[in-house]
Amino acid sequence: MGWLWAIIVGFVLGLIAKAIIPGKQHSPLWLTTIFGILGAIVGNAVARAAGVGETSGIDWWRHVFQLVAAIIIVALGDAAYMAVRGNKRRGRA
Repeated sequence: MGWLWAIIVGFVLGLIAKAIIPGKQHSPLWLTTIFGILGAIVGNAVARAAGVGETSGIDWWRHVFQLVAAIIIVALGDAAYMAVRGNKRRGRA
């Protein structure tokens, strides 16, 4: 069940990050989900390091860290995806 939640949370975080980043992102949905999962993992690690990984009630700060990490990872990952995808297209022409 843990993997299912990771995929769901990654999917949602990736979509929210894509919506926040200005401009169009070209990475496919499956890659956006992976970026979101990575954002959740990194955000959890940063929240633990900041001492807010586990709080009573809803962990708002942990979610903020996850979202910020997902935004950064989606932006960087999309740039890398476009760089690789652009090189493949130029090689065929």
